[in-house]
Amino acid sequence: METFESLVRAEFAPESTYLNTASNSLLPARTVTALHQAALLRAQGRPLTPLHEDVEACRAGYARLAGVPATRVAAGASVAAHTAVIAASLPSGAEVLTAEDDFTSVLNPFHVRGDLKVRSVPLEGIAEAVRPGTALVAVSAAQSADGRIADLPALREAARAHGARTYVDFSQAAGWLPMDADAYDFSATVSFKWLLGPHGAAFLVVPEDFGGLTPVLAGWVAGERPWDSCYGPVAELAHSARRFDLTPALFTFAGLRRSLELIEELGVPAVHAHDVALADRFRAGLASLGHEPVPAPGSAIVSVPGLGDRQPALSRAGIEVSDRAGNLRASFHLYNTPDDVDRLLDALSG
Repeated sequence: METFESLVRAEFAPESTYLNTASNSLLPARTVTALHQAALLRAQGRPLTPLHEDVEACRAGYARLAGVPATRVAAGASVAAHTAVIAASLPSGAEVLTAEDDFTSVLNPFHVRGDLKVRSVPLEGIAEAVRPGTALVAVSAAQSADGRIADLPALREAARAHGARTYVDFSQAAGWLPMDADAYDFSATVSFKWLLGPHGAAFLVVPEDFGGLTPVLAGWVAGERPWDSCYGPVAELAHSARRFDLTPALFTFAGLRRSLELIEELGVPAVHAHDVALADRFRAGLASLGHEPVPAPGSAIVSVPGLGDRQPALSRAGIEVSDRAGNLRASFHLYNTPDDVDRLLDALSG
């Protein structure tokens, strides 16, 4: 009987102490195999039908993780593109409430509109900052820079009380933090971090009634019958969230299908417990060294002020972390072990 440990050991064999999933994850062996097989289809001139089937399998797999029907999931390429569709739907003068220094892809499409009122507040006060007239609250579930987790239930209740819509970016959460996308109007995520996929895929979850969004980026794949929508305007948009699809990077979805299968096999609750335990071990070790990380209880991401300049030397020593605005950021995922944590702590003690 396969266990969490045996499944992970069969899929990953890193050649470094890799603690940088918040930038991008390692790829499982099954994903690498699927990418190779997808490339061979092109190289050998065979039909690409299986790759289009992979897109639909990924849509369904992500829907299960997100807790929504697959009909509410659009497949795209980036969070920024999904944010842009939401930004385009807002009326001139609408107020968008955001968290200070959130990731750019969650923010910039609202700013470049030029006619929206974008208001930024500290993450910890975002629920209290919702007010009458706020049209949309946009925030990351977990902050990319330092791992702080938004109080999403409080945010949801405040938004409902004031008639505001909610948009949550799960890019730094999906795959390790249990999520309920159905609790929010819109949500998005990329695939190449905690979901263990290649670059080039992202998902958007919309309400059953599409939440007033217009598929401004729609091409042929957004048609109810895509292969009949290749020429001229799309005569009939898809009746599901697929109307917001972008032309898929087929190789990416071929690999991502296998990555999502692994996440499902392991189970997000088990991944969550594993990842957070390692992060807590690192926090405890930092305290013993006299370092105080950014407070982010319950997060798999740990950010340590003042140590960002150690990143190049750590990399040369085979320990991969990030430097984010002068902070050392370590992020822990299913392929990491207590030995990885201790190795980083030993390096920082020197």
